[in-house]
Amino acid sequence: MAGGIAAGIVAILVSHNLSRAALHWALLSVSLLNCLLSTACSVGLALAIALTVHSRGMHLVRGCDSSALPADARAAIATNDCPFNTTRIYDTALALWIPSMLLAAAEAVMSGRCCLVALIFRGIGPCARYGNEQMAGPSVVKAGPPREMQQLLAETCA
Repeated sequence: MAGGIAAGIVAILVSHNLSRAALHWALLSVSLLNCLLSTACSVGLALAIALTVHSRGMHLVRGCDSSALPADARAAIATNDCPFNTTRIYDTALALWIPSMLLAAAEAVMSGRCCLVALIFRGIGPCARYGNEQMAGPSVVKAGPPREMQQLLAETCA
């Protein structure tokens, strides 16, 4: 989350200072790092969800040292051997993990798009020719390129 905020702040700075190469590199590095961290978070949450669903929640109550544990973690446990309330742990964990995984995946996609914009600004990647034409200035292109680049940055990094 903090990486997404940092990437957003750098993207705003880049949109107001299109000619500063240091900001392009900062956007590239921050968005790439955030993309990798968000992807790792999504994969970790997906693994946790898969393990929890596969074991029917028994991994969630593993800390309980009771032989009275039911085969299904969704069943109520009437024992005081657990250090936490196990009544709704399965449903609550999934209800929190699934939206978190989706949000982390969306953050990874948005950070990847910001990374692509930074590559375009530096003239690297699939749209390098477009970025170079737009950054060249009014002597090469008749339309106002900075406004179009600000729109591209706003659409891609928002």
